Amino acid sequence: MRDFTWGIAATGVIARTVGAAIVAEPGMRVGAVGSRNPERARALAAALGAESAYGSYERLCADPAIDAIYVATPHTEHLRVTQAAIAAGKSVLCEKPLAATVDDAEKMVRMAREAGVFLMEAMWMRFNPLIRLIAGDARFGEIRSVQASFGFAMPYDPVHRLWAPELGGGALLDLGVYPFGLAQLLLGMPTGLRVTGSLAPNGVDAEAAGMLLYPGGARAFVETSLLGNYPNQACVVGTQMRADIHAPFWAPERIVLTGPSMEPEEHVLDPADNGYAGELREVRAATAEGRIESSIMPLDESLAMLGLLADARRQLA
Repeated sequence: MRDFTWGIAATGVIARTVGAAIVAEPGMRVGAVGSRNPERARALAAALGAESAYGSYERLCADPAIDAIYVATPHTEHLRVTQAAIAAGKSVLCEKPLAATVDDAEKMVRMAREAGVFLMEAMWMRFNPLIRLIAGDARFGEIRSVQASFGFAMPYDPVHRLWAPELGGGALLDLGVYPFGLAQLLLGMPTGLRVTGSLAPNGVDAEAAGMLLYPGGARAFVETSLLGNYPNQACVVGTQMRADIHAPFWAPERIVLTGPSMEPEEHVLDPADNGYAGELREVRAATAEGRIESSIMPLDESLAMLGLLADARRQLA
């Protein structure tokens, strides 16, 4: 049985990180790398043992040896690359957030569904075994509160992708998707949202703190920032048990469960079973089974999250 073969679109830090995870996963390999910069594509292809390098994303997607495309471009390029991949019949794993705007994401989802091609947002947090343990543990009882933060001090530079509006910059899309996403995973979509924060000189969101409100009084407190170094931890409180998720909460290596009638229970991640491996395996399994969507990271939930982040951003204006 031949290896499941990936094409990687882009050559930045996350492309290199996920490329290394592909190479480390049994039964997978990187077959090609694509970039608008052919030299960078060749360099990453050589580093990952890929046979081919392309100076355009369209040529990458057209490579007949490729089973799936990993889209690691800036958010604003997700739509174009994903459309090319779907048109070529390739399964797609697209970095979070799924797109820079709700409209772009809806176009991607509609095209994938109409073509019968697998598409999934690369929300690796959902594939981390410790996060999945929390999401599936009935011992919590009813979850009443989720608290999470993700922030670090990033010097203001309007041409850096985290600050540049033309590249989908801002704290919410890059960092906030994780604390908001943890709340979505554990509590669903809120019925109310209250957000405060501040904007950078060029208008992108520099920081945001939100309270997400749910029926019956459950709530989530989330913070994200490019202006300061936050704890980057999370706490999940249920009526019967609590989870303390150590930093970085979106990729935890350790959690501790506590409750009034139990000894503290520590769970430690197996380094070989991180979230990257889980999402890569999901794409391979779905492709083999002919599925066009993941039950772990459904497309409708990706769309809902983009809508929620857009609502949060509007409250900062």
